[in-house]
Amino acid sequence: MSNSRQGARLRAAAAQVVDAVVTSGRSLDTALPEHEAQVAREDRALLRLLCYGTLRRHWRLQFWIRQLLERPLKPKDGVINALLAIGLYQLTETRIPDHAVVSQTVEASRLLRRPKLAGLLNAVMRRFLREDIAAVVPDSAEAAHDHPQWLIDAIQNDWPGHADAILAANNARAPMWLRVDASRATAADYVQRLQEAGLAAEVFAAIDGAVKLTEPTPVEELPGFADGLVSVQDGAAQLAAPWLLQGNGRRVLDACAAPGGKSGHLLELGGAEFDLTCLDRDAKRLKAVAENLDRLGRAATLVRGDASTPQMWWDGAAFDAILLDAPCSATGVIRRHPDIKLLRRASDIASLAGLQRSLLDSVWPLLAPGGRLLYVTCSVLAAENDDVLRTFVEATSDAREDEALQNNNIRDLMQRKAFGFQVLPGTADMDGFYYACLEKAG
Repeated sequence: MSNSRQGARLRAAAAQVVDAVVTSGRSLDTALPEHEAQVAREDRALLRLLCYGTLRRHWRLQFWIRQLLERPLKPKDGVINALLAIGLYQLTETRIPDHAVVSQTVEASRLLRRPKLAGLLNAVMRRFLREDIAAVVPDSAEAAHDHPQWLIDAIQNDWPGHADAILAANNARAPMWLRVDASRATAADYVQRLQEAGLAAEVFAAIDGAVKLTEPTPVEELPGFADGLVSVQDGAAQLAAPWLLQGNGRRVLDACAAPGGKSGHLLELGGAEFDLTCLDRDAKRLKAVAENLDRLGRAATLVRGDASTPQMWWDGAAFDAILLDAPCSATGVIRRHPDIKLLRRASDIASLAGLQRSLLDSVWPLLAPGGRLLYVTCSVLAAENDDVLRTFVEATSDAREDEALQNNNIRDLMQRKAFGFQVLPGTADMDGFYYACLEKAG
């Protein structure tokens, strides 16, 4: 296959993925794997770049498209709208030569069975370059910030002094973080191994075992990954396990365990007598936990069940500590999942907050007196975080917040809230996470 034909096929596949998210409301995680097989293996990194980048810049790209088209494309041609957005993204955000972008985007329209629109694509992309449409000032906050208006409003309301920085961080590409198994090696030792393998990385001193790669790397190229020496986990997510285990709990519940990153970290830190139960209601997701723990060479009790209905699975023996990594809007990890900006709705937040409160109410009776519960979300919205904790603590007589941080090294990484602490997206190049630690009166 010629390079031109291969490039057109790549762009056609990317358009189908983007259209699946924008038009059909599918997630990138489900849509992308279905189309990766259409492109050559060496092109799959570019496919991901185009899909993620186009969704990341969705509102700006659609603003430009409105400047270029006299009338919108028909709904049945949504995949061509996606293809045009991918073309404009390449012209402004990549180093691919303009002529290659234009010619291969036009050819991709034919592969997508829209040959009559090939001429339109050619004309509007050439006009985009000729008239410098990229310099036109956006006509809305959505186009200026590449976020839906409801989310801009929510972030500005909750974080008036940080909103612009959060929105900008959400639109940045996320780095690749690693967690080194501290029982087997130090972060500095592992960085040395990476350097010997020709990979650049740095130790993040504030968090034991945290390493940040200079460039993302396939996991199969990471020394020791296959035998569990190292795992992929954002720096902010690595705070959970040591924070929960400050109380030296022996019998611990990971209440929403999948995909198992925090479970693995708990087991690495727990020691020989550590007894971990990993709970998840989805069999497929629980299987992912098992696979992750197998790679680490660690063992836990895996239970399929819903944390909101413990009477269906709990054996009655209290837990010393509980990790509640609650389902949330994921507004703190948008830079890794830009489709969240398109898939999430303002109406979702209240229902998620209700679920989070329900989960707290359900698992709190499972905690032994004197035990600790760590509530975690990857959200930046108060409605899912300190508001949930405030109402729970006010209504629960034996619950109090433990305001002590796990170590002073992380103090400058976190914003203190009325209840709990928030790591904002982009802080030390980490994702956004919220943490609140509760202790049960004993």
